[in-house]
Parts: sequence; structure tokens; C-alpha cells
Amino acid sequence: MTDALERPDGPAVEGETVVLDAKGLRALAHPVRVQLVGLLRKYGPSTATRLAERLGVNSGTASYHLRQLGAAGFVEEDTERGNARERWWRSVHRKTHLSDRQVVDQEPEAALAYLQSVAATYTLRTQQTLNGLQTLPDAWRGTFDMSDWALRLTPGEAVALRRELGEVIARYRRDTPEEAASAPEGAERVGVISHILPELDTPATETESP
Repeated sequence: MTDALERPDGPAVEGETVVLDAKGLRALAHPVRVQLVGLLRKYGPSTATRLAERLGVNSGTASYHLRQLGAAGFVEEDTERGNARERWWRSVHRKTHLSDRQVVDQEPEAALAYLQSVAATYTLRTQQTLNGLQTLPDAWRGTFDMSDWALRLTPGEAVALRRELGEVIARYRRDTPEEAASAPEGAERVGVISHILPELDTPATETESP
């Protein structure tokens, strides 16, 4: 998490980013809702029926969770596309930050449910890429990477590492409609998922006595 950002009520939206408060965290503490927001961000406006097909749930379930997300301010109706027979939905923002430690402490179960849903979504995205790896063009096969490093850091160093990784990623072209329109030929969507996982129960490597 980043530095605490306290907000009195409702999810705080700063530009394209929503900073979760207690209410927003509770609203997102469900795997279907996390996935619905992710799909609307990734593919753009859609209907409950189409989203339900992607998630493998019935349209009633998707519609219910979309209404709950709408009430919490994470999605809204796309009135330009909707009609009397079909409601279209779109995401209000492109990124979510859970950055207030006080919120996490106040809502531990909701925080855990939300983070577990995010982790499950990342795992699913990784598996989908693996399933299609053999059919990727040769130029793209060499871009796939799954790496693991064991480091021994202080809390301050771990925070610095996270910030530096974010700065590196920020140097590259974002996947937005505006950026996509001016991207060079051959540019495709690339997902970058990073984890910093403290393992406090792991002892230092023992060395043999001389």
C-alpha cells in the first residue's frame, strides 16, 4: 500500500483513480464485482448479458452486482448506448488504490476478500495467457515472462522497490483509447502484474561453521 489517503465518505476519485475508503472496500469485497469492474475497464462498455457470458454466471447475477457497483460509484449507465430493452454499463475510473491502512484495519474481512479476489483474477489472467502461449506469434512468445527473486529487505527498502518499479512501468505507453489511437504499428495490450510478498517466517540461509 502507498501512503494513507483518508477520505470522509464514498470512494475518492482523483482523475482516473479511485482511492478505496471503507464503503468502497465493502462494495468491492466480492469476486464477481472485482471481475466486472476489470472487464469494463479492459473491454469498454457492455451489458449485463455479455458480461455474464464472459464470467460464466447468469445475467441476473451480473445485473445485480452491476447495480450494487453503480450505487457505490464504481460503474455507471452508458446512456448513449442503452435503450429500453438493454442497459449498458461503463467503468467510472481506470485504476483502484487501496492505500489507507486505517481502512484495512477497520474492515479486515472486506480487505481480505477484496485482495483475494484481485489475486484470483491475476491468476486467471496468467493462466489464460499460458493457455494461448503456443499460438502467439513468434515475436510475442519471447515477451512472456514469469520470474521470481528472493530478496532480503527492510520495510523501507521494500517500499522503495515498489515505487521504483512503478516509475519504470510509468515510462511506457498506457493502454487507453487515446494512447492506442497514436500507438505505433504492432503495439498490443500487455499486462504487467507485480507482487511484493513479505515472507517474515523465512530464516536467513544458514552457513556452515569453519
